[in-house]
Amino acid sequence: NYSRFFLGCKEKFFRKIVKKVDKWACLLYNISEFCGGRPAEEGYICRTTRYKEEDDHEKAKISDAVIHRLPRYYRYLDDLYNKGVVRISSSSLGSKMDITASQIRQDLSCFGEFGQQGYGYNVAELRAEIGHILGIDNGHRLIIIGAGHLGHALLQNFDFEKVGFQVDSAFDVSPALIDTQIRGVTIRAMDQLADYVARYQPNVAVLTVPQNVAQPLADQLIGLGIRGFWNFTNVELSTDVPGVFFEDVHFVDTLLTLSYRISRG
Repeated sequence: NYSRFFLGCKEKFFRKIVKKVDKWACLLYNISEFCGGRPAEEGYICRTTRYKEEDDHEKAKISDAVIHRLPRYYRYLDDLYNKGVVRISSSSLGSKMDITASQIRQDLSCFGEFGQQGYGYNVAELRAEIGHILGIDNGHRLIIIGAGHLGHALLQNFDFEKVGFQVDSAFDVSPALIDTQIRGVTIRAMDQLADYVARYQPNVAVLTVPQNVAQPLADQLIGLGIRGFWNFTNVELSTDVPGVFFEDVHFVDTLLTLSYRISRG
């Protein structure tokens, strides 16, 4: 009887402890609750308690909506950083981005706790942290397939290195383009593609090719080890191979969105 009594007391005691501890947003098992539900308050940084295994587990739970907002956060923070802004509150950042402060806190809580009560966010630190979450420091190696008008424009004007991508080479079928260079990037013949990818192992491909060759080309590249596609072909690409990701860019979608808004403005 005494042992049963003490066991019951011990169970009640630990139940109370767990209830109190469970209120701490930095615990690993509690992070997902904040990602899917109520926003976390700006507090001290406790993401150092997280391990890679748990990070990988949590990534699977993060919604596409949150992932697509991360580049916007980085872009605004990068602008603030370049202007010399040292700190900013979630409400001020939200007003600049036209989203609520609670949405910002909720999104960031999916990756840990950032900011400090009464201080807000350190712009340089938060910019660096979001950049790390986005993989800017992973050293992605990239090739461009199709060096015509769009491919040429991307090579000439887009700063890939600023967002963590090294452009290794470009490929095209046009004899007039082969062995020429655009901003130091050599354009090679398509029949060199397989050997080049096998030797240098880039992990991302930008596709600016005709629609009819987009999917067969993607299948070939996946077979060669490419795992990410920035796709400008206006075709929705797909694969059954796990660990391969597509970002399909449809210019007409944004133009029609603009058409909708001005038509009802």
